[in-house]
Amino acid sequence: MTILTKKEMSEEDIKLQYITPAILSKWDKSKITMETKITDGKICLNGNIVYRDKKSAKYADYVLYWSNSFPIAIVEAKDNNHSVSFGLQQAITYAQMMDVPFVYSSNGDAFYEHDMLTGTEREISLDAFPSPDELIERYKVRANGGSGLTANELAVISQPYYSSQNTYEPRYYQRVAVNRTVDAIARGQNRLLLVMATGTGKTYTAFQIVYRLLKSGMKRKILYLADRNILVDQSIQQDFSPLEKVIHKVNVAKDDKTTITSHQVYFSLYQQLVGDDDQEHFSELFDKDFFDLIIVDECHRGSAKEESRWRKILEYFNSATQIGMTATPKETAYTSNISYFGEPVYTYSLKNGIDDGFLAPFKVISVTTDISDGWRPLKGQRDYYGREIEDRIYNNKDYDYNIIIEDRINQVALEITNYLRSTDRMQKTIVFCASEEAAERMRIALTNFNADMCTKNPDYVVRITGSDDYGKGKLDYFISVSSPYPVIATTSKLLSTGADCKMTKLIVLDENIGSMTEFKQIIGRGTRLREKEGKTHFVVMDFRGVTRLFYDEAWDGPIEIDPNWPKEPGAVIHVPPPGPPHEPQEKPYVGVDGCTVRIINKVVSVYDSDGKLLRHENIIDYTKTNILGEYADLEHFIKSWNGEEKKKAISELFKDHGIDIQALKESQGMEDIDDFDFIIHIAFDKKPLTRKERANDVKKRDFISKYNGLAREVLEALLEKYSNEGIYQIEDTQILKLDPFIRMGKPAAIVKLFGGKDGYMQAVKELEDEIYKEIS
Repeated sequence: MTILTKKEMSEEDIKLQYITPAILSKWDKSKITMETKITDGKICLNGNIVYRDKKSAKYADYVLYWSNSFPIAIVEAKDNNHSVSFGLQQAITYAQMMDVPFVYSSNGDAFYEHDMLTGTEREISLDAFPSPDELIERYKVRANGGSGLTANELAVISQPYYSSQNTYEPRYYQRVAVNRTVDAIARGQNRLLLVMATGTGKTYTAFQIVYRLLKSGMKRKILYLADRNILVDQSIQQDFSPLEKVIHKVNVAKDDKTTITSHQVYFSLYQQLVGDDDQEHFSELFDKDFFDLIIVDECHRGSAKEESRWRKILEYFNSATQIGMTATPKETAYTSNISYFGEPVYTYSLKNGIDDGFLAPFKVISVTTDISDGWRPLKGQRDYYGREIEDRIYNNKDYDYNIIIEDRINQVALEITNYLRSTDRMQKTIVFCASEEAAERMRIALTNFNADMCTKNPDYVVRITGSDDYGKGKLDYFISVSSPYPVIATTSKLLSTGADCKMTKLIVLDENIGSMTEFKQIIGRGTRLREKEGKTHFVVMDFRGVTRLFYDEAWDGPIEIDPNWPKEPGAVIHVPPPGPPHEPQEKPYVGVDGCTVRIINKVVSVYDSDGKLLRHENIIDYTKTNILGEYADLEHFIKSWNGEEKKKAISELFKDHGIDIQALKESQGMEDIDDFDFIIHIAFDKKPLTRKERANDVKKRDFISKYNGLAREVLEALLEKYSNEGIYQIEDTQILKLDPFIRMGKPAAIVKLFGGKDGYMQAVKELEDEIYKEIS
């Protein structure tokens, strides 16, 4: 048996022989995790290929724990051909992400330490690796800038997270958010702001904060405030369900001050505690010092306004610790939750979530109509009801707000329908409209354009708005992962925030949005990942030009190219929706005969992860650019194609550029076209031939007649396979194990007909040459 020297050992060998024994000599294995996943790896949208970049996933070789809620050290291992300190900077990066105070690197010779509390470094021998007691004592003394840990901090650090078979372990950023929050509360901080992007688990994080504070005894009575019933119900039924025995949902009409005191966690709508008449029900039900912790969910929606009803509640319970939670902190001349709650104790942004692979990336399609920038009525033009239309220029800021253009509604609905038809008609879609009335008009238009789907289920398109009881009754089904219907929801504001729309794949913007806060909340409806159910990314379709907000420095998420759009117009038959309602509308209503609208431009924007514009393009342009980058001209491409022993190599080359030729052909309705023809059509403007046309041409030239008997039947069957399936199938000898070849004999017997495998492959090559001859 050959014994390897240390220099010859792999990193895994070094860990097994040197690093792991050194750590285990001081640490119990229950306090250690190895190959600990920190991030999942970013989902990449490269051209029209979607994949998870597993190479970008981050793993820590060793994580050492004080308690299960508090990682105290990270160790990064390298093989012995690297220096002792080589892995230190990588480990420091992980430590910064995870809030870990002590960092180590080792190559099997020694350990190199970086103390995140003091900024100092040192080398220590393998047998001098610090024990848990040593690190804990150092942390106790040096934490908080050298002032050390308080008794409350020590109590909460030792308190574990809630865990069960039905509860997942906190992700690294959730652990940091919880730890920083409970630590700040333990140090006496009474106003805290936690900023976490939509889809990153704010409610789960809030639950773990509440659980640890309750179990440690630091807090006993907690109020969770939200402004929508769905937010309260979702929280109670899902993330907070382990505390169901101590939870109470406040009901002002039924609750009594003398009987409401027996619970620990109270959920309430702020509208219940402060009525529409500004009646302060909270003071009727609770004394000022009743709650010692208040969590304000989605606190960007006015909780910090002087005149807001939320502020009244917060000021009444002034002695309580108050935590504001939001995806979008608001800081304007009029409102500020930062000035009220203070600077965030932790921020995990949309960009962080997408880069780490925990949130879905997205693509943007900007659609322009010929009236987007302006439409002016003719002199004396009257609307559908005979009223003269004010003579001025109307634009996107006016449509559905100050004037209704019927054909614009039709064209938006048709464009949405075309996109769904070209991709997946069952993908969950939210259409954000200017008002509840506009949402109803859009529902009608979409229903008519999708009548075939509505025949299968009338809830294919549903309006879900605050005043629509039927639509609100369908909300739970729309956000359900398991329920296919409704598919398309038209709305105004109800779905812009809070609703946990896990499977939303298309977000349509047909309303004016001036607020970055609202914009981020709307985009957040699509950011949740559901890979097992096929949700890896989503698309934003913008009809109002509101995605200009991506240029704002406050934006922090990446945007990618859409692979299937724009398509050629006319993908569906125009089904004229019914005319306007019989009752006159307050706004001018311009029928189709008064203003005909056309889609004149569709731009796909590609941005980097900081929201900076890289380019405008569509997938066809993208493909053409990449083809011309590989092949200077048509002659060069044909020579390369004919010279390639396996044509599939060219297809794989395009995949490296993010182009899935097969998917692209399907998106263009050209599935019966050979890849060769599709490429020369896209890049060199040549008329494409179908596979059947090329196969028929081979038959006309009677190429196969030089073969006899069973060999001829084999080649005829190969040509038929090409006609039906494509060139890649006949290049693979495995095809001989399938029908109809299996009926002709075993593969070895078939190739023997051609004098052996080389002869068979030569015959296939000659057949390919015939296939790609020009038709005379």
